[in-house]
Amino acid sequence: MDPINILEYEALAQARLERASWDYYQGGSEDETTLRENRAAFARIRLRPRVLVDSSVIDMKTTVMGTPVSMPILVAPTAAHGLAHPDGECATVRGVGAAHTLMVVSTVATRAATEVAKAATGPLWFQLYTHRSLEVTARLVQRAEESGYRALVLTADTPLLGRRERDLRNNFELVNDVSFANYRGEMDHPDKDRHRFDTWETVDWLRTQTKMPLLVKGILTAEDALLALDHGAHGIIVSNHGGRQLDGAIASIEALPEVVEAVAGRCEVLVDGGIRRGTDVLKALTLGA
Repeated sequence: MDPINILEYEALAQARLERASWDYYQGGSEDETTLRENRAAFARIRLRPRVLVDSSVIDMKTTVMGTPVSMPILVAPTAAHGLAHPDGECATVRGVGAAHTLMVVSTVATRAATEVAKAATGPLWFQLYTHRSLEVTARLVQRAEESGYRALVLTADTPLLGRRERDLRNNFELVNDVSFANYRGEMDHPDKDRHRFDTWETVDWLRTQTKMPLLVKGILTAEDALLALDHGAHGIIVSNHGGRQLDGAIASIEALPEVVEAVAGRCEVLVDGGIRRGTDVLKALTLGA
């Protein structure tokens, strides 16, 4: 029987992937409290439906940071698609293009940003993990901009990887021809050497390195949302990294109203984490995303 929803696709993926790859994709940090809460928080939200409104014409098209998309759903940055498909992120971006929406390509993709751009038929943003060398970071940003990426997304919640106990138990590591393509030639041990301890000065510096709009991903509080604006961010992504970083952090959807109220329309606010159905998207939109 063909799958008809995301949860059924998820079950098929679990049946097909190696255990270590599945756990890498699906797992969270420590007790996975935040991972579960991302989903549970959506289930607690109740809708107040209105009736007898003309719905004969439905158009889900919108714009995100000025870019037209077919629907208010983007593909968030995730690592190592090569564990699931031989074409890695190039396969993903073909699907995203067919859906006429936007993909955010991860720094830790298994296909280089330049290669993904060549395979793309739709708009792209580039998610950035800064490297401890600013020269390496600047080259990553420059290659993305030259390849036609339309925005830069700085992930701010990962000075170090969360304690992902499934990965520790599985002794997880990338093997064979699956590697972080954007770092090839830049360092000997990309999974160990890439981290830089960012501050708000990093946001200031990045704005001098690119003409692309800059979004900060990993914001969960009004205080940090206001700091992002103070430092010139053009957008905010409310995110707890899919429950993969600080376990016990608030669910993204529950943090959203606080952030939306703080920015008061001064920038666009996106949210990720726990979204499985169209009604989840509707809930996020009604809360200000």
